[in-house]
Amino acid sequence: MPREDTRAHERADVIVVGSGIAGCAAALAAAREGADVLVLTKASRPDEASTDWAQGGISTTRGDSEALERDIFEASDWTADEDAVEVLVSDADHAVHDVLVDTLEIEFDRDGDDFDYAREAAHSERRILHVDASTGTHILRPFLDHVDDHDRIEVRDDTAVLRLIAHEGTVHGVVSDEDSEGRPIYAGATILATGGIGSLYTRSTNPPGSTGDGIAMAALAGADVADMEYVQFHPTAYTGSEGPGASENGSGEAASDDPFLLSEALRGEGAILLNGDGDRFMPEYHEDGELAPRDVVARAVARERERTGEVLLDVSTLEEPFADAFPDLAAECAERGVAGDRIPVAPCEHFLCGGIDVDDRGRTSLDGLYAVGECARTGVHGANRLASTSLLEGLVWGLRAGEGAALDVDGEAGPTLVEAPELLNSDPDLPPRFAAEKFTRLRRTMDEYLGLERDPDGIARAGAILRRLKGEVDAYVRTRTARDLYELRNASVTALLIARAARENEASVGCHYVVEEAEVGPPTGD
Repeated sequence: MPREDTRAHERADVIVVGSGIAGCAAALAAAREGADVLVLTKASRPDEASTDWAQGGISTTRGDSEALERDIFEASDWTADEDAVEVLVSDADHAVHDVLVDTLEIEFDRDGDDFDYAREAAHSERRILHVDASTGTHILRPFLDHVDDHDRIEVRDDTAVLRLIAHEGTVHGVVSDEDSEGRPIYAGATILATGGIGSLYTRSTNPPGSTGDGIAMAALAGADVADMEYVQFHPTAYTGSEGPGASENGSGEAASDDPFLLSEALRGEGAILLNGDGDRFMPEYHEDGELAPRDVVARAVARERERTGEVLLDVSTLEEPFADAFPDLAAECAERGVAGDRIPVAPCEHFLCGGIDVDDRGRTSLDGLYAVGECARTGVHGANRLASTSLLEGLVWGLRAGEGAALDVDGEAGPTLVEAPELLNSDPDLPPRFAAEKFTRLRRTMDEYLGLERDPDGIARAGAILRRLKGEVDAYVRTRTARDLYELRNASVTALLIARAARENEASVGCHYVVEEAEVGPPTGD
């Protein structure tokens, strides 16, 4: 029998870690099933969640499930899991209408009486619901308000989860940073919805603090992970100064010149890419031109920047003036001092297609533990994600996991109170700039060796550097409890998982593009 914890603790039916669309959906679904839900999120305002940063929109089937399935498979380089894609597509329209349209009453853009469906890269038709080009913001904020007002849901923000409480293959809850030694919170089921890994790279479209927390905690507890090598880079992020955007605290406060995303909806409406010579180049790389899959466009943009010095997104080719068609993006450009119709862009880390391995209900390999959203690997994306499927995946799997987690709860017996990890705080003072310097080293390693294109020697070198880095961080974690230190530990664990997966996969597919030497310019033939 496991030893019972005698420390002061809390209990909940279901714990949800994270407050993006996946976490909110999971909390809502569990509460609908009668569970008492505790949402823990280290975000302290909506724009610290990845959902709030999502621009393009949320895909629907628009009545043609087969066409959406085909587009997902093609974008994934035919690596997406068939069963997972079927789940996503079959649940898509009901989930969107039930939660976003009927419950939250999101005012998606309309064309007369019908929705104004948009098209994005690798989509064969217009099927994407959107609110201008800031859909995530318009979804997340009312969703958070709805969840926060629910009588069965408590939301606790600015609260980081540091460890899972695991015993013999079962997760019984979490340890949070609500006191100096870690507060145990027990639950019948725990759902991780912690978002992405953008803070592992110098340039990312993710919010600050995207340090792979859920992935690292689950892996350290023994959960299976999969497809970690598939890190997607968005092809069109404003270049800014291209300097590091991380702050002194290491977890990555946004700087004023950080990259911001220029939605694929721009290219879906006719914007084109020009190199430094003023030439349109995408038709030389792919027959679909600017609407090719993301991995193809991102590599093309990187190569043309190397070959000609820069790449510009030309919005003068839009059917409507830029400021009329995309007022939010136009305003963002104006705030950054971007003038004219040609916007300098470069690829930027955007989305992890892999993560904690889950089934069609979000269940991990550990009993009592679920994962949803970007930290989860459902299999839908395979080696490369189709645009505007991330919000949909988070919504669909969040609802399925929340419902399943609620059914796991034994309301009469309550959660099992096994002994929780004790987090030591015997030596709380870190060396000056420790976390910031280690984060800088980690990001440089990821940028150089595990970026848009990789080579076998670089992948091996990254693994060696990251193993040493993790060892250095672990030495401090043993005796100190601090959020930035645990974020650094999580980032180093997640980075190592990416390096390991990249080393084990010798084939170039989708986001994982392995070259023996640098390639510059368009393909010259088979």
